[in-house]
Amino acid sequence: MQDNGIDVLLITDPANMYYLSGYDAWTFYVGQILVVIIDEEEPMWIGRDQDANGAHLTTWLDEKNIIPCPEHYYHSEMKHPMGFIARLVHLLSKSNRPIGVEMDMYYFTATTYASLKKELPNATFKDASTLVNWVRLIKSDQEIEYMKRAAQLVENAMTTGLEKINPGVRECDVIAEVYHELISGTIDYGGDYPAVAPLIPSGKETTALHLTWTDRKFNSNDFAILKLAGCYHRYHAPLSRTVSIGETSAQIKDLAKLCVEGLHAALETAKPGVTCEEVEAAWRKAIEPRGVVKDSYLGYSIGANYPPDWGGHTANLRKGDPTVLQPNMTFHMIPRLWYGQLGIEVSETFRVTETGCETFADYERKLFLK
Repeated sequence: MQDNGIDVLLITDPANMYYLSGYDAWTFYVGQILVVIIDEEEPMWIGRDQDANGAHLTTWLDEKNIIPCPEHYYHSEMKHPMGFIARLVHLLSKSNRPIGVEMDMYYFTATTYASLKKELPNATFKDASTLVNWVRLIKSDQEIEYMKRAAQLVENAMTTGLEKINPGVRECDVIAEVYHELISGTIDYGGDYPAVAPLIPSGKETTALHLTWTDRKFNSNDFAILKLAGCYHRYHAPLSRTVSIGETSAQIKDLAKLCVEGLHAALETAKPGVTCEEVEAAWRKAIEPRGVVKDSYLGYSIGANYPPDWGGHTANLRKGDPTVLQPNMTFHMIPRLWYGQLGIEVSETFRVTETGCETFADYERKLFLK
């Protein structure tokens, strides 16, 4: 905040709110905010009156810093929760200080901004969309442990999903089994809901990246991508694999091997001191001699998050990103290639170590054949 000339930071991203205060509830669909004031010891949580007890139960904040917003501010054509919040900021004599807001976050709406501008006409607003996200980029040892647990959940769910994909089985039934594994977890711990629903495009839909399930049945010559994430204490470990039912062409098998070779090359390159774009370049160097081109990015930072996205919105493994890798940065690397009407994806979530990198999951990298 000092570096960016911000005295008051208004947090609406639920992952950033969770990171800074511990607040964890399915309330991000209504107006709520965490107010971080540069010269105050604690942030203030302000949210819907009926959700205040959730803040008492999940945050580490002092009671005086949990402030309920009256119900009549919600779902009203005359009022808005940000009106209440803005007036509180004004009463605290902070309205003339530079205020940072997360302009590009999902839950910071146009109405939210308009309400703040109306109620705080003398305030100077600064875009702080990813200020907290960049602080979160390097994980603590505790966060790494959470991601390791999430990886165990996704390994179990992936095994179940691949086993259940068979001719005559519906996509929705496969995902039902997958969800059971992700949430029921292990004997020692259970799982959270992932920020992104499990994805299972099949057949020609595998050329699309973000399709969920239908009640379509797999046939005897089918093809599917299973993309999942284990989630523990809101920390994610995604994993994707591709499966072919019945015979598949030699070209598809070769493309799958190339996808894995490129993945290995990129993982071998990832280490402290290397930039994000250098990791992506290693992937590209491995696949382009075979006449294959992939223009989209190779991956992104990842950690704690809430719907609708598990990405970190900071460093990306792509051309032009000069971010230098440091120990305990974590990424989801998603090599995917297309051949005709079919797509192949074999992804890994990894952390940068002191000397290289290590993947969170230990799962065979190949095209699975049934």
